[in-house]
Amino acid sequence: MVLGSLAILTVMLAEFQTDTSATVASAIADRDGVQAEYDARSAVNLSRLLIAMEPTIRQAISPLFAFMKRAPPQLPVWEFADRLLAPFNDKDANQSFASGLGVDFGTGKNLGLPAGRFEIQIVDEDAKINVNLGASNDIAHIRLAKELMGLISQPQYMPLFERRDDTGNINDALTTCAAIIDWADVDETAMNCDTSTQTAPTGQGVEDAYYQLLRNKPYRRKNAPYDSLEELHMVRGVNDDFWATFVDPDPTKPDKRVMTVWGQGAVNVNSANAQTLLGVVCSGAPQADICTNPQQASIFLMGVTMARGMTMGAPLFGSAGDFISMMKGEGPLGGIIKGMGMTPVKFLSEADFAKTITTESKVFSIIAVGVVKGYKRETRLRVTAVVDFRNAAPLGQGPLPTTPQGPGAPPLPPNGQLPSGAQNAAIVQPATGGNVIYFRID
Repeated sequence: MVLGSLAILTVMLAEFQTDTSATVASAIADRDGVQAEYDARSAVNLSRLLIAMEPTIRQAISPLFAFMKRAPPQLPVWEFADRLLAPFNDKDANQSFASGLGVDFGTGKNLGLPAGRFEIQIVDEDAKINVNLGASNDIAHIRLAKELMGLISQPQYMPLFERRDDTGNINDALTTCAAIIDWADVDETAMNCDTSTQTAPTGQGVEDAYYQLLRNKPYRRKNAPYDSLEELHMVRGVNDDFWATFVDPDPTKPDKRVMTVWGQGAVNVNSANAQTLLGVVCSGAPQADICTNPQQASIFLMGVTMARGMTMGAPLFGSAGDFISMMKGEGPLGGIIKGMGMTPVKFLSEADFAKTITTESKVFSIIAVGVVKGYKRETRLRVTAVVDFRNAAPLGQGPLPTTPQGPGAPPLPPNGQLPSGAQNAAIVQPATGGNVIYFRID
C-alpha cells in the first residue's frame, strides 16, 4: 500500500515537474523572442537614421571635391553599417569600436544593449535589375527586356537554356525573358525580347496558356507587380539553375543578388556587382565584344571585382557620363579599360543608356537579426525591412506642423486644430527615415 502510494506520487511529481519545466522554457523562449525582435527593430531604425545622415556627411566633404570641380558622390555608408552602429550594439562590439578609434564610450548614456545584440546588413536594391519594370509602361518594358537579354543571352550561358523543363518544353533566353515581363505586365500581349533585328522589343500576339496547361497545379499569370523575389519561382523558365546563376547566386550574401522587385528602376553603377554591370552594359551595347566574347566578358568581370576590392566601396563615378566615358575608353578612367585588354564599348545610344543608370541609390533592404543568449541556447529573430528614401525629408526637417507657427501665422480655428486637409498633408509627408514598403519577421 505504501509502496503503491509512493509510486503514484513519484509519477505525479515527475509529471508536474515536466509540465512546469516545459511551461517555464516556453515562457523564457517567448521572452527572449520578444527581446530579440525589438533588438532587431532597433537595428532597423538605427540603419534608417544612418542612411538619412548620408547627405549631411556628403555635404561636409563637398569642399574637398570643389577643388576638383566635381560634385561629391553618394557615400555608401550602408556598406559599413555593422561598424558604424557598433556603439549601439552589445558590449563587445561597443568596446571594439571604441578601441579602434581611441575613444571612451563609458561616459555615454543609453548606449549598447545590456542583454542581447544585433547583426545588421543593408542591401542596395538600386544595384539590382528591377523585374517589376515589367509592371510599368511600355518604355520600362523595353528597358527591362534589354537588361534581361544583356544579362542572360551571353554565349557562356547558352547551355542553361538547352534543357527541357518538367513539361517537356525548352525555354530559351528569349522565352524566359518574355515570361518574366509578361508575368508582371497588365496586358495579355506576349512580349518580344528579340533585340537583334530591332531597336525596341515589341509585343507579338497573345500570351500563351503555358501555366494553365501544367499537369500538377495549373494557375494563371498574375498580370500584376511581383510582391517578392521568391515569386519568380512561378515564372516559366526560372528553374533552380536560372535562379542560382542570375537571381541569387549566394543566399547567405544578399549583396550578390542580381535581381530585385524593388528599386527606382535605374541601376547604380557605383554599387552594382560585376555581373549586374555586365548585363546593364550589354543592354545598351548588345554587339559589344564583352557581350559576345566570353573571354572579354571574363576580363570585364575580373576587372570590376578587383576595382571593388581596391576601392573598398568608395564610389568611382560622379555621374552616368563618367561611367559611359570609361566604358568607351575615354576620360580619366578610360585607360583602365584599355590596360586590361578590353575592347572599348560603343553604345547604340548614349543618351538612352544614360537613363538606365544612376550614381545615387534610394531604396534599401535592411536585414537585422536580434540575438539573445540563454542557458545552453541562443534565440535569433530576423527582421527584413525595405525602405524607400525617394522624396524623404532632409535630416533635421520634421513633419509639417499641425498648428500654425512663426510670426504672422494666422490664428487657430476655435477648436485649436488646422483644417483636415492640412493635417492630412502632414501625415502623408515622407518621413526623414524613408518609407517602409516591405516588412517581414522570421
